[in-house]
Amino acid sequence: MNSLGNLRAGAAVVAATALTSAAFVVPASAADQAAAGQRADAHRAAPLVIGHRGAPGYRPEHTLASYRLAIEKGADYIEPDLVSTKDHVLVARHENEISGTTDVADHPEFADRKTTKTIDGKQVTGWFTEDFTLAELKTLRAKERLPQVRPDNTKYDGKFQVPTFEQVLDLAAKESRRRGRPIGVYPETKHPSYFDSIGLSLEEPLVAALRRHHLDRPHAPVFIQSFETRNLQELNREVSVPLVQLIDSSGAPYDLASAGDKRTYADLTTPAGLRYVASYADAVGPSKDLVLPRDDQGRTGKPSDLVHDAHAEGLDVHIWTLRAENQFMATNFRIGDDPNAHGDMAAETKAFLDAGVDGMFSDFPDLAVQARDEWLRDRAERAS
Repeated sequence: MNSLGNLRAGAAVVAATALTSAAFVVPASAADQAAAGQRADAHRAAPLVIGHRGAPGYRPEHTLASYRLAIEKGADYIEPDLVSTKDHVLVARHENEISGTTDVADHPEFADRKTTKTIDGKQVTGWFTEDFTLAELKTLRAKERLPQVRPDNTKYDGKFQVPTFEQVLDLAAKESRRRGRPIGVYPETKHPSYFDSIGLSLEEPLVAALRRHHLDRPHAPVFIQSFETRNLQELNREVSVPLVQLIDSSGAPYDLASAGDKRTYADLTTPAGLRYVASYADAVGPSKDLVLPRDDQGRTGKPSDLVHDAHAEGLDVHIWTLRAENQFMATNFRIGDDPNAHGDMAAETKAFLDAGVDGMFSDFPDLAVQARDEWLRDRAERAS
């Protein structure tokens, strides 16, 4: 069983006891539990701010420019979503379908690669990273994914390449040395069952890259996250860094659904489900609406029990995603009626900190850092 990666003072290690629901049988063997028991305590005094895909409020997402800016704006971690190329190189894209984030449609030499595939049970049409070698992918350029929402970012269209995971790790190491503080990396494995099915498994090259950079060790500034469960259980036996079970506000992990397992994301948020997650992971990454649910008017109110219940199992809680635009906020944090105008992200951030979260993904890491630091100062002043 994990000596869970983000233990807080006084939290007990989760015991391998019988669970309240037979559906949540802890999968780890005693040997697995002993290996996971070496996991580092990654707890920070301050809640973490994770640059969601870098700083996409200001630069096209998943580019070195976006990651670099997130670091400049104070993010503790930067988040690369990982997919594979045809020659099995991990690159940073939110999805393996890249028509919305690159200029691939403007390249006639790749016109015949447009196709339709079934990804996680859904048909998707476009161009896919697994049909390109890294050299071919490097001829493309990134573009803004939300041009109507973030028109200022379109001036950077065509300027940046698709980065490899190695480049992201190199950037984090360089900036850590330059700034005298650790810059963490928070990779997500995207569609791991799908990539397994086509012979381009994500986990092995991910682990190999971490080891090349001496990051598969206790206290390394790394979290690995996934919306699926079984690849995290596999990684639990392979790495020493904390693992994060992502939890959506609806649906189910694809690996469970495709195997006929009826458990949903909602099931994973119950006390029994969280105890199950704690057998292989160190934190949960829920959609923010699972922590501060919205009422019929779209307003947040009293926090759910999720943070309390997760902490009871030794799991930290890292919510996603804080964005400044009104359309992404609960109505009580919006300012005006323009969906693309900025609302009160400081108030939203502090509301989640008041609810007890341990980390926050944000497209605007500077705003999240500023709000977090104000919240910490206010708390210190009240305590004194």
